[in-house]
Amino acid sequence: MVRIHDTLDAAASVSGSTSHATQQDETTGQAAFDLHLDEIPLEREQQADAGPSHAVVSVDVEDRLDTVNQQPDMKLVVVSNRVAPFDPSKPQTGGLAAALEPVVERSGAVWMGSSEKRGDGTEQPLPLVKTGAGDVARLDLPAADYPGYYRGFSNSTLWPALHSLPDRMSGSEEDYGSYRKINDFMARAAFDLGDRDAFWVHDYHLLPLGADLHKLGIERPTGFFLHTPWPAPDMIERVPHHRELMTSMLKYDLLGFQTNRDLNNFLACLQTHFGLESKDGVVTSERGQTRLRKFPIGIDPKQFAGYLAADLSPAEQEKISSLLQNFEGAKFAIGVDRLDYTKGIDKRVEAFNQLLAAEPHSISLLQIAPSSRADVEEYQKYKDDVESAINHVNAEHGTDEWSPIHYRNDSFSQAALARLYRAAHVGVVTPLRDGMNLVAKEYVAAQDPRDPGVLVLSKYAGAAEDFNEDEALLVDPNRPEEIAAAISKAAHMPLEERVKRWRSMMDKLESYTIHDWSADYVRELDKGRVTVPADQFQYLGLGWTNEAQMPLYQNYAEALTAYNEIDPSDAALKEAAYADVRSAFEALAAPLKHTQDRLWDLPAATASLASRRG
Repeated sequence: MVRIHDTLDAAASVSGSTSHATQQDETTGQAAFDLHLDEIPLEREQQADAGPSHAVVSVDVEDRLDTVNQQPDMKLVVVSNRVAPFDPSKPQTGGLAAALEPVVERSGAVWMGSSEKRGDGTEQPLPLVKTGAGDVARLDLPAADYPGYYRGFSNSTLWPALHSLPDRMSGSEEDYGSYRKINDFMARAAFDLGDRDAFWVHDYHLLPLGADLHKLGIERPTGFFLHTPWPAPDMIERVPHHRELMTSMLKYDLLGFQTNRDLNNFLACLQTHFGLESKDGVVTSERGQTRLRKFPIGIDPKQFAGYLAADLSPAEQEKISSLLQNFEGAKFAIGVDRLDYTKGIDKRVEAFNQLLAAEPHSISLLQIAPSSRADVEEYQKYKDDVESAINHVNAEHGTDEWSPIHYRNDSFSQAALARLYRAAHVGVVTPLRDGMNLVAKEYVAAQDPRDPGVLVLSKYAGAAEDFNEDEALLVDPNRPEEIAAAISKAAHMPLEERVKRWRSMMDKLESYTIHDWSADYVRELDKGRVTVPADQFQYLGLGWTNEAQMPLYQNYAEALTAYNEIDPSDAALKEAAYADVRSAFEALAAPLKHTQDRLWDLPAATASLASRRG
């Protein structure tokens, strides 16, 4: 067909421009301070020889505050279970690598994670390897604890729980012990990086790492981003030590989630299990304040256009040509997933079984599913079940000349996948649960604007919060009949509707890319950094403040100005205004209680400011 010939004959040129999403960060006001209100006589805050005064920030200070929003590049430490290969001969193979490789290479960040080797647990100097302007540190995690940490608690307990699949959960108390020991090992390895500006920790393998860093005395801002879903309260309570883990998570200054659903689930868990409430996305616990935000991860559409034009090796070109020849003269759908039980591949196969029973020979499926965690018995069994179901459908509906499902258990480069995405009439992304699922966005980005395919998407994938029902065909992934009906609708959809749906999704991809995601997160994390010495403010003491509290200072400053403008003879109104001032201060002082315990050494460039203190 034309779609397949276009894919085989030439690399298509997909025009794409990336525009940064409008920054939605709150505008920061004046700086917070660390004195108690009753230590500041109100008379000092008024002009002695004049009428009502304004708040206690001078024009000179306000000018200096303009620089706060122009944060310098952070000396960032990124920590994850694994580190990207940084191999220029290989395309980036996932959201984490695509987002963080540029951060490391261009900004001077250090990315720390596990190597492919195991060690004996002895502490070694951090093995930094230069990568562009940054560094990579690959740790040989302790062999004695790695199985319990990775195969055990991370992937047999947390992974199914986070995806709301309790029947898949298993594990032991020893697994949890290993999980904590590996996190402690990684925290101790990161101690040598404690003088850098901030730490950005990734995913469920490292939930308690921020708490472990703080125990070691690292008091730089720490942020955590969860790539998976977060479940409802009744699900998380099935996880052993769930209260301890969630308490550890509140040691982070910033918690990032993929979707509003995940963020709201986490807040519900805090309320249910701890009685904690949030206000404006901030939770105050015994440790202090933790900010919770949504950061939906994206892709780079422009980069994906580059994959379509990239050269393939002769072997891979032959591999792609051979695959696409199977679909000459027929429509086909594509599914690309790790062979993981959360991806709903078995339900998808059953959907094709039902569709082909109702509409024989109407469409084929190319299912690419490289093995995942093949050494875990649960995954091996799922692989056997999927392959058995595919064989059944092919035997039931296929002929000597035609197979309804073409199954590949191997990996493909991004350049090869881009060609397959473009040739497919339907993209089928139907995980039971997923944090985001970037395959959905990659499929959209690879389409021909003149003849795009249609996306069938699980409503439980994070991407369904980005793509609405007027763009993708949203389905319940647990209902094969819904998936079958959606695939049939997609295969018969008129061109005009396909173009309209695709254009709307593509506009979203271009307006908020993976680079916007990483920049937004780092910008928000940077607000937790100590930025302004308090000696720049009159009557604000000698402590330090961070940008995250500045909006609260604005509230206090406005209340104080209103108080000062009231005629002293109006005692009742003056008393009421004073109550507003005190209330505004108390709101400001509460989050600063822990900030005062996190004073930083003055950098050399700032030390001269301190020397002026009299």
